[in-house]
Order: sequence, then C-alpha cells, then structure tokens
Amino acid sequence: MIVEAFSDFAAYTDLPRLTGLTLSVDGTRLVGTVQQPDAKRARYTSALWEIPIDGSAPVRLTHSDKGESAPCFLPDGSLLFLSARPDATGDAQDEAALWQLPPRGEARMILQRPGGIGAPVAAARSGSVLVAGSRLLYSTDDNDAERRRERKERKVSAILHTGMPLRYWDHELGDESARLLLVQPGGGPVELAPDATIELAESTYSIDAAGTSVATTWRVQRSHGRWPSGVAVIDVASQRRVLLAAESDWEFGGPVISPDGSRVALLQEREGRFGYPPAVALVVVSVDGSASPVTVNLGDLHPTEWVWSADGTRLLVAGDLHGRGAVLMVDPIIGAVQAEVATDAVYSSLCPDPSGRFLFALRSAVDSPPAPVRLDLLLERQFPMALATPAPVPPLPGSLVELSATGRDGVAVHGWLVLPPSGPSPAPVMLWIHGGPFGSWNSWSWRWNPWVAAAQGWAVVLPDPALSTGYGHGWLERAWPYEAADVFADCETVLDSVLLRPDIDSSRVACLGASFGGYMTNWIAGHTARFGAIVTHAGLWALDQQHMTTDGADYKTGIFGVPDDHPEWYEQNSPHNSADAISTPMLIVHGNRDYRVPISEALRLWWDLARRHDGPPETMAHRFLQLTGENHWVLSPANAEIWYSTVFGFCGEHVLGQPFVPSPLL
Repeated sequence: MIVEAFSDFAAYTDLPRLTGLTLSVDGTRLVGTVQQPDAKRARYTSALWEIPIDGSAPVRLTHSDKGESAPCFLPDGSLLFLSARPDATGDAQDEAALWQLPPRGEARMILQRPGGIGAPVAAARSGSVLVAGSRLLYSTDDNDAERRRERKERKVSAILHTGMPLRYWDHELGDESARLLLVQPGGGPVELAPDATIELAESTYSIDAAGTSVATTWRVQRSHGRWPSGVAVIDVASQRRVLLAAESDWEFGGPVISPDGSRVALLQEREGRFGYPPAVALVVVSVDGSASPVTVNLGDLHPTEWVWSADGTRLLVAGDLHGRGAVLMVDPIIGAVQAEVATDAVYSSLCPDPSGRFLFALRSAVDSPPAPVRLDLLLERQFPMALATPAPVPPLPGSLVELSATGRDGVAVHGWLVLPPSGPSPAPVMLWIHGGPFGSWNSWSWRWNPWVAAAQGWAVVLPDPALSTGYGHGWLERAWPYEAADVFADCETVLDSVLLRPDIDSSRVACLGASFGGYMTNWIAGHTARFGAIVTHAGLWALDQQHMTTDGADYKTGIFGVPDDHPEWYEQNSPHNSADAISTPMLIVHGNRDYRVPISEALRLWWDLARRHDGPPETMAHRFLQLTGENHWVLSPANAEIWYSTVFGFCGEHVLGQPFVPSPLL
C-alpha cells in the first residue's frame, strides 16, 4: 500500500483529502469536507463527513455526483452546504445552490440564484445566513436570469471595462457585480449593499451572533489602476454602512466580527514599496469608534487565520512560525498573547467550542496531511488529541530531518530534508523552492508533495530562505526587494549542508520551483550550471512584461515601478536577461488560465530557449508541459498525474540517465 500510494501517481491522486471543518453551535457535532476524484477521475468533488468528537469512526453524510462543500451549522442543528446536485424534481443544476440538511431527514434546496451562491455564514443565535451572489452588471433582479440565458445561447463573451481590475486568479471580472445577501429565518434573500458594483468582488465576510451586523471586505476603484481593499460594517436593519479602514498605502482584509458585533478583527497590510517590504498586523477595531484600534503583538508569527471565542473575550490566532506553525490565544482588549496553545504544526479551520475550553482544528505538517484534532485551551505548548480522520493516508515512504544552516550573513536558515527509504546507494537530491515568496515549507502539500519524490528514490531539500514567513519582519528585509541572489544564497546554504551527508549523492542534483519558486528557478538557470535539471512551474521570466500583465499589476508596479524607475534592479533580477547563459535542461510547466503569472511568461521563455537551439527540435533538451485548462495550480486528478509523471521523468532523464517515458495520459 505504501508503494501504491506514493510511487503510483494515479493511486496518489486518488487519496482522500480533508480540506475543512465546521462545528455545530452547541459544540456537539464536527463536520469535515473530504475531497476525492469523481467516478470518471476527471475532477475533484467534495463530500461532507461527520467526525465524532469522542474519537469514534467518521460517517459520510452526503452523496452526489456534483459534490457538496462549504458546510455551516444553524442554531437548530441543521447543516447548510453548497451543491449543484439535482433538486427535488430531479433536474440537474448548472451552478451551486444553498441546501439544508436537518438533524433528521433529507436535504432540501433553500436558495437558488442565477450565477450561483457563495459560501454561507450563519449567525450563532438568530440563524440568519449570509451568502454571496452575483448579478450581471447591467441587469436587475427581474431580468438577470433571462439576460444570462440569452448571453449563453448567443455565446456572448464580451466585457466592457471601466478601470481596473480586469481579471482575478483564473477568471474574468467586469461582467458581473458581486452581491451580499442575508437570508433571515422564514424570509427571502435581502441585499445588504444594493448600490455596490465592484466593491464586493472577491469578498470575505462574517456576521455577529445576533445577525444584526455584518463585516465584509470593501474594494474601491481608484486612480492609477489601484483597487485596494478596505473593510465595511453593515447594519442589517438600516443597511447603514460604516467604512472602518481605507487609507492610502494600507489594505485591510479578513474581517471577523465579534459575537456581540462591537469589534472586528482584521488583517492590516502596509503595501510594500521598493525601499521597504510589506508589513502585516492583526488589528482589532471597534465598530462605533469608541476605542482606538488595537494592534495584536504576535511576535514572529505570521497570521493566517483568526476566530473569536464564543463569548467574545478572546481571539484564537493561527499562522506560520519558525518553520512550523502555532495557535496563540490573544486578549483583544490589550492585544497581548495570553497563551501559546500549540507550536508544533500548522493549524487551520479553527472551531472553538461554546464552553471556551476546547478548540477543534485541522493540524498539518510536512510529514502529516491535514487531520482533525482537539486542543485544550487551558494547556500551553501541547500536542493535540487526534480524532479519527475520514481521509487517512498510508505510512510515509521515508523520513523527515529538520535542517539549520548558517547563511552568509551569519543568520541560521531553516529547512527540512525528506529522505527516501534507505538503499544501497546514496540518494539523488532535489532542491524545491517555495512560492509566495511570502510562504514557508511548514505543512503538507498535495500539489507539491515531497513524499511522492521520496517514493521515487529522491531526497528533497525544502529551505525557508529570506522572504519566507514566520521569522519576523527582518527576514523579509534580508532580500528586499526580491533580490534573487540573496534568496538563492540561502537556498544554496541549506542545500550545501545536505550534500555533505554520506547518504546523499552530491553529483546528482535537480532544482524545482513554482510561482516565485519558478521565478527563482528561471533566474538560477541563467546564473549557475550546478544542477542536472531545472523544473520551472508558473514562473516569472521577463519582469518588465509580467509586472504589467499580471492580475495584480497595481501591486507589482507599486513595489518595483517600471524598468526606467529601477533599471539596475530589473537588469539583475529579471531572468530573461541571462537567457544566453542557460545550459541546464529546463522543463517549463504552465497553465493557460493562470492570470497571476500569465502564460505569456512561459511562451516567451520557450521562445527564448527555442531560438537559441541550433539543432533539430527533437534534439533540444528543454520541454514545455502546457496545461491548457489549468490556472496557477494543477487542480484536476488527470493533469496532476501527468504533472508528477512528467516532472520525475524529466529529472530522471537528465539527472539519473534514465529513459524518459511520457505519461500514458498524454
């Protein structure tokens, strides 16, 4: 089973994945969302599973070909979820609708809208439900469905834009207007911001326990192509809107309103500039302005999730910390950490119970996929109690070693080494550079899983170089602004420490990376020939091009300007300037629907490699795996299978001298 699960790419992509948790209002029921391929293995779908808090075996709650997601409990114990499953008449749905599963009985559809429904959030006491929706930009509620039908039948794809943005991640913007809807018990949906146009696009939102106030992100189009995010609180009864945070050079997001509706915990981010990196802080803001904002002192922890205790007296904050993660308990009045609940792993889907004693969450580490656990909030630095998971993973094919190496500036650089099962010969090694660049190799990854590499006999080095999160603000300053040479120096420091080991073959080394890691591998290819193969996935190639064509052009140009502003930096850090020096075989991987790093980066890189090759095309060592239906990530089971097969086949060919065998799915 170990061999099948990690060395067989099809078996690996079939493994179940636990992606989220939700806890009932009374704290007695825990439900998880489990993702697996559908019957045709063409796409991943989700199902909901009950995870008993007493540790007994999980039970599947939902079954449909379309899948179910975004579970949320009502005060009466009913479970809400989204699904495009057939309705009571048996008619198939094109878009997700809101469904309700009572404690006993069958699920029924309770809300359906043209354009679909976004994730529900329920008020803990009143049972009011907040959801997202959409409407064509020039429609009304009365004619929206008909206009959508006509556009679909006539294959209309035109969008008339005004200002920025044009797109986000993998989809277009500008043809629809996002709506924020409140469904009160016994009533229909009510729009909370009927005047909104672009303001609620890509929004996150929360609601207080009584269902009287809502906090949401609120974006405003500004001059010079900017689209910053602020936070607004909406009074449900009057629809009066108070903008809590919208200042120049600052953005605000992730608003979580307190149970009594008096305060909002949100992430404040100072936008980076060429002379200084971005800075983030968790801030608690009073809705009525009666108290000054409180900045939470989290030390080196980089916050990724925060939630109020049921009584609103504490904040529970999870994030990246020192190559792992942590959960901290915070006093929101003074912004001080009261306790380090856990510091051993990355935690997400935080679900505090109503007693205030326990916290349910997903725990993830480099050697452990997300799994349900229970933390005792009266204990510090504990190892959590594991609950039975509906997504078990077989034992891992190898072992994990923690690394620390001294960088050229005397600072310790953290990393991890994944070792394959011991064999008669030293193992070849891969250097993997993470994306972001504000990220960390501190948790399980399904898309880039080093245990799959270990099952193929590779060792994998996972460094956290400068710009990684969880090491404090100074860790960003060490390589700012995106100094590729400084980041690579840290990566080399960790790699070189590993190459001294007797169980590692220092003569067989590959380098791989995606997104910012792909940018780094592109830059590395033109600055060293020490690697036998380089894999670049969704990597930036020509910065003068990418900074103006990404969906975040305002962010990128806000930091780096244009080449005329900082010509020396662009010259040194844009990989395309070193194309003539590339001698290492490169595998380029890119999705056509990637708007964060547009496909034009891969196309230009491929052309720059191809036009420099003097021989017949079949003799060129470089390869280009184009994923025409994928975005910045590889999300389909079949394409993931092809990805793993191609990546390890390419590295095996050029580092190990093995014949390349294309995936049978190609």
